[in-house]
Parts: sequence; structure tokens; C-alpha cells
Amino acid sequence: MQYHNNTTHHVSAVKGACPHDCPDTCALITTVIDGVATKVSGNADHLFTGGVLCAKVSKYTERTYHAERVLKPLKRVGPKGGGQFVEVTWDEALTDIATRLHRIATHAPEAVLPYSYAGTMGMVQGESMDRRFFHQLGASLLDRTICSSAGGEALLHTYGGKLGMRVEFFAESRLILIWGSNSIGSNLHFWRFAQEAKRNGARLVCIDPRKSETADKCHEHLHLLPGTDAALALALMHELITNDWLDHDYIARHTLGWEELKERALQWPPERAAEVCGLPVEQIRQLARDYGTTPQAAIRVNYGVQRARGGGNAIRAIACLPALVGAWRHRAGGLLLSSSGIYPFRRADLQRPDLLGKRRPRTINMSTIGDALLHPGAADFGPRVEAIVVYNSNPVAVAPESHKVAKGFARDDLFTVVLEHFMTDTADLADYVLPATTQLEHWDIHGSYGHSDVLLNRPAIAPEGEARSNARIFRDLAKRMAVLDPAFAAPHFQDDDEALCRAAVAGTNVDFDQLLVHGFASLAVPEAPFADGGFQTPSGKCEFTSASLAALGVNPLPDHIPNYELPNADARYPLAMISPPARNFLNSTFVNVKSLRNSEGRPLLEMHPDDAASRAIADGDLLRVHNARGEHVCHASINGRARKGVVVGLGIWWRKNGENGTNVNELTHQQLTDIGRGPCFYDCAVEVEKMA
Repeated sequence: MQYHNNTTHHVSAVKGACPHDCPDTCALITTVIDGVATKVSGNADHLFTGGVLCAKVSKYTERTYHAERVLKPLKRVGPKGGGQFVEVTWDEALTDIATRLHRIATHAPEAVLPYSYAGTMGMVQGESMDRRFFHQLGASLLDRTICSSAGGEALLHTYGGKLGMRVEFFAESRLILIWGSNSIGSNLHFWRFAQEAKRNGARLVCIDPRKSETADKCHEHLHLLPGTDAALALALMHELITNDWLDHDYIARHTLGWEELKERALQWPPERAAEVCGLPVEQIRQLARDYGTTPQAAIRVNYGVQRARGGGNAIRAIACLPALVGAWRHRAGGLLLSSSGIYPFRRADLQRPDLLGKRRPRTINMSTIGDALLHPGAADFGPRVEAIVVYNSNPVAVAPESHKVAKGFARDDLFTVVLEHFMTDTADLADYVLPATTQLEHWDIHGSYGHSDVLLNRPAIAPEGEARSNARIFRDLAKRMAVLDPAFAAPHFQDDDEALCRAAVAGTNVDFDQLLVHGFASLAVPEAPFADGGFQTPSGKCEFTSASLAALGVNPLPDHIPNYELPNADARYPLAMISPPARNFLNSTFVNVKSLRNSEGRPLLEMHPDDAASRAIADGDLLRVHNARGEHVCHASINGRARKGVVVGLGIWWRKNGENGTNVNELTHQQLTDIGRGPCFYDCAVEVEKMA
């Protein structure tokens, strides 16, 4: 769009927040000229954003004005998956949806299932009016586990919540372990602080089964096997103990279960861990020496660590390390996985679980949605799922064992409603697709899991086409339901989006007027949160041994738990596969942004040269990657990033973009983690062969 100097235009800069599933939660500035968003940039006044955005979000206008965006309600008129939809009015769509949901709810409200996750991380568009609607209906509850539940519960049983270092103090650290994180691609603003520390003389160590772009920039890379992180952490403890690199005072005053943990760690000499992890013994010894003798040592651990059978135990073991050496005494020492536990949001006021009354609906795990949708119903399961409402997620692409997910969504007797921006793999199988607003078009309020600010998102432009915000869609749906059930006429179904933003922080120490002016507000968080203990566990200490885990029948001490699918355990599938995100995608978001998809090229499988050579595979060859669950066709990338015995399927491409209509989740399974009921995306064995 061109603007001429001799014309007067209305120009504004609107403050907002990035909504995506990323710890950075950037503050945005959207430039609007005559009602059109022309540029999205970082807010330079925001400490964590610093005016810098990732390549994905800096192209956000391309997403908002995308030619393929859904802008009117669509109704399926052909067979499921056939792509035959017609435009209908909002009134027609909402009336029909309300009628059909009410009909199901009259005989089995739990046969209705909401399915959502972090397509937006906003408190309003992610978890407000939608929850009120489904609570009033009595629908099944959703266990939202697909990304972070194993690590989150591990922190809960160790620190008392999702708590940790303030990210800005990594800039002062002398040693930083970047554990299971490709920070350059998935945590850019932490990487800025790590780079500052590096310039000031800090040593950076990357621990990752893939030689990532981040590993390239660190002083050292520990190229361990997938799912062996707990073994490495226990071996580090072994060396800390045997060399007396310990803070005995901190251990005595601020930890629980030291003698038990010590006994366990001494069972893990570096030689044992080296064999399990596939690492040189001396590399483990040297890392322990560096960690035990460097003041202000910090760990940035990310969620990739917990996507295997023993993922919860792995996070527990890693989280114990800072207390052993007293790293928490320093503001530049300790650990950060997530900071989301600090936020005072009034979730119950937004979600209104009280609307359930005495009803206690079943809970269905989103990570096993494939099995759930194919279940015929039973006394121990409950009724068959008859309707599913999907928003802020694309389960056909992102959920494990995706051929089962696709088969479930393809059921002719499943009524499916999808709130979306685009015709995703899931929307293709819907009965109704309802056009949702993007972040530039609605109100929302955000916390973060990587820093300590609250951010407000104000709409920069009017919604494109007939798009409506998630909260408005559920508000409008409640109006149609009220004709059939007067309970939906209650005032709490009429709160508008701005009112919901205000309700999220009402009565807290967050000043909404400050949010309106600046776009963000900083929470008062201690610089060194556990310098004097003060953990939020029942004991008030860092709990090496957890009574709450024991009560759940789980080993109260962290331990190494081998993967479900070990390489070479089954001769048919000798390769371990992990599936971290492609650098230009965020889960399945941005796959349809042409500039970003062009940067990725095509679905790839990274292989070690030896594994490729033994299969007569060359770079770029078309591959069949398979196991007992299915097969995925993609192209070989022999780029030096995969270790021997491990292949890396970069995700998450939409299935429709795959050579054979699949993506890497065709191969993943639905078994769950040791703690937190999470998925095991990086616990997967496959074989690879060249295709003609």
C-alpha cells in the first residue's frame, strides 16, 4: 500500500502483546494508517522486548491480512474432509450450534468436549467466556497437558510452583546451562541476556539431543541421547558430592530429603551416566566441576526435556541442582523453567467453575484425544464424545498419533465446531468453521512464563470481514442457548472483552490504568527469590523428596526413567526420533505464512551421516519414516545437527503440506509422562528408508 505526501492520513501506534506460546511475551507496537495495520514492531520501552521481535511475529500483518483467512462463518455441505463449505450468517450458524449442543446436553452433557490450548495465551481469549459456557453446560473438562504439564508438576513438587530466576539476571551469570532449549529460535530475548553474559566472560553450555543453532553459539555442547537428562543431572550430583562442591549451610537450612537424594545420586557415577546418555565421561566430569566451582551459575531449562516418559523426573532432578551449590543465594544463580506461578490473575472470576454446581464432569486428557474420540463409551469412560468445540488449537496436526486423531475427527456422527483464522487440518474436518479475530483485532491481557510483566493488548484495527473474538463468539452462543436454557441468560454471560480484561486483575496489585497507558506493568518480584529459602512447598523448602508425590504413588525422589521406546530395543525401529519445532514455525502456527514457509522449504528429517550412509541416503532424498503406528514421507537433511542413532523431524507442518498427507505426529504415541500426564513426543523409535 502506498501513501502520497500530499495526502493527510490518520496514523496511530497501538500498544499490544504477542499472544503466542513463547516465554518472551513481547510488547508490541502496531502502526495503523487509516485503519490499516502496516507494521508490527517491538515496544522499545519494554525491558524484555527491547524493541526486538522474532521473524515470525514481525510478519504478523501478513498473517492478519492473509488472502486465505476465514472471514465468514462456514458450514460443511459435503462429506467430512471433502472441503465443501458454504458461507452462512452468524445467526444461522450460532442458532444451529446452540440447538445441537443443547440436544446433546439434555441426555449427556459430558458428551460435549471443549478442546483448546495456547493458540493464544491471553486470559480473555484463552480461558474466560469459553470456560463459563462449558461449565454451565456441564461439558467434559479438558486436561490441558500437551505442552508443559510434566515440567510444571515437577516444579510444583520441588519448588511449590512455576517459579524461578528473573530472566534479566542471566546477563550477570558466570555460567549458563541452556538445557533442552534452542533459545535462538524459541526464547530470543533470553538469548539476548545470555549473549550479554557471554560478552562479559560467562561460559555457555548447551545440553540437547540436537546440535541446534543455539548449540552452535555456545562454548560447549553436550549431545546426549533423548530422555537421558535425569541420568546426567544425577551424575552431576554425584560429582558435586564426591568433590564436596556443596553449600552445606543452604542444604541444611533450605532443603528437604538431602540424605535420601545423596544416597540416590551416589548410585550414578559419571561412567554409568556416560553409558546411558551417550556422552564422554570426562565431559560430564568437567561440567560438574564447572557447575560446582562457579559462583552465579544459572540453568535455563526448557520444556523439551519433559517430553519423554521420565520427563517429570528429569525436571525434578535438574531443579535440585541449584540448591546443592547454593546458587539461589545470587540473583544471577538458580534456574528458570517457567515464571507463570507469580501472576495474580483472578482465574476463578474469569472461568467461573462455580457454574458447575455439584456436577463433577469427567476429565479427558487432550494428549490422548485420538483414543478419546474413537472410544465407543463405557461405564468407566462415560458417554461417547458426540460434539467437540475446538479453539486456540489444531489437534489434527499437533496431537500425538495423529492418524487416530484424524480418524476420530472424521467420524460422521461427531459434531465439530472450530474457531479459526485459517482452514487448518482440523478445520477441514469441521461441521462449522467460525472466523476468529487475530491479536490485532481484540482486547486481551497476558502474563508470561519467561518474565514478570503483565501486558495488555488493545485492538489496533477493526476485525477483518465478519471475524469475532473468541470471547464474543461464546458470549453470542450463550445468547442463543438462553432461548433453550434460561441459565445462559445470566449477567455473567454478557461481560464484554474489556470488562473481562479488567476482571482478570480486579483487586490485585496490577494497575489497569497503567496497562492502558504503557501497555505493560511490572510485578514486584524478589531479585533472588529463594536466597533465604521461602519455597512455596508444604515444608517451605526445596523438596528433594516429595510427600505429595509419594501420596500419588510416585517415587518421591527424582530418578532416571528410561524411555518407552529405546533405540535398538526393537530391531525393526533402531532410531530414536525427536520432533522439535522448526525455527520459523511455532507449533502449527505460521505454517501458512508464505514467507515463513518458504524459509523452511519443506518437511525435513535431519540424519547423522553414518545413519544416512548405511541406508544409502543422500541429502535431499525422499524418505519413508515409519514405525508400527504409521509412516511419514519427507526429505533428508544431512546438516550435521543429528547425533548418530537419532533423527530429528522438524515440526509442526500441517498434514496437508506433507508429501503423503502426514506430519511427524503420525509416528508419535499417546503414552504419558511419569508426572503430569503429559505427551511423550520425544520418546519415539522409527526406521528410515529411501524412497524411489
